[in-house]
Amino acid sequence: MAYTISIGTTRCHILSDGIHTMDGGGFFGLVPRMLWQRVIQPNEDNLIPTDARSLLIESAQGLILVDTGHGDKLPPKVRTFLGLGDRQKRLIGELARVGYTPEDIDLVLCTHLHLDHIGGNTYWAEGESEKRAIPTFPNARYMVQSIDLAAANAPNERTLATYLPENWQPLVESNLLDVVDGPQRLAGQVRTAIAPGHTDALQVVWVEDQGESLIFLGDACSWYGHMNRLAWVPSYDLYPMTSIETKRGLRFEIMEKNALMLFQHDGQVVTARLEDSPKGPQVVPEITQEPWEDQSL
Repeated sequence: MAYTISIGTTRCHILSDGIHTMDGGGFFGLVPRMLWQRVIQPNEDNLIPTDARSLLIESAQGLILVDTGHGDKLPPKVRTFLGLGDRQKRLIGELARVGYTPEDIDLVLCTHLHLDHIGGNTYWAEGESEKRAIPTFPNARYMVQSIDLAAANAPNERTLATYLPENWQPLVESNLLDVVDGPQRLAGQVRTAIAPGHTDALQVVWVEDQGESLIFLGDACSWYGHMNRLAWVPSYDLYPMTSIETKRGLRFEIMEKNALMLFQHDGQVVTARLEDSPKGPQVVPEITQEPWEDQSL
């Protein structure tokens, strides 16, 4: 299901590209299972339910979509591994639930170029002898940080599997991709900030209107447990110590603004706030969901 909230006068829709399964060790790194399973209970194969959320912002400058999930171009073997089965057009279905079509989107903000965040940027054209990926949101500009694009175009042994050129190269060829450097003002109430650690130039998104704030954390803080315990760093983060310091800085700003946090991958906590406690800042959930229930169905 999609969630609609207002930040001041700015309406935001929390969308899902579907619950999928991932190895718990990926998100909790060196933390022993006996500890992290208190946050989320894995199944017998050590898999945990993981969401792939996007944020749709109704800004004065148009509709802004932050990230597009896995999309529908994954081969059957990968879909089976992720538990996606034959479910198609999950994010597009969520858009329809809140009254929009792909043609309505004005800007797609790519927090970074990993396949689970931008797979829905494009889709396979039908009725052609050779596979050709075409833009899912034909009237939109797409935006990415230059440092992350450079990393995607020259992957190493560790990152090769998560960068699929068909997710961004058709945008380059169609002249739809805007390559930027550093924080950006996307609209009067919407801005990005650079939050390195997971990648060199990961972007988080702030919505700030009439004294209220929301932050789309993306992979700067995938699960609520990572915000409670800074040392819990996912195996996916390329720069663990940078990731810790980024979260420390974000915690300070979130507390100062009493910002609503939106977790992109957390299978059970959708939004939350931070409150001070004797143990330091602690997450207080606001919107939650059943961890194994697919919200995009």
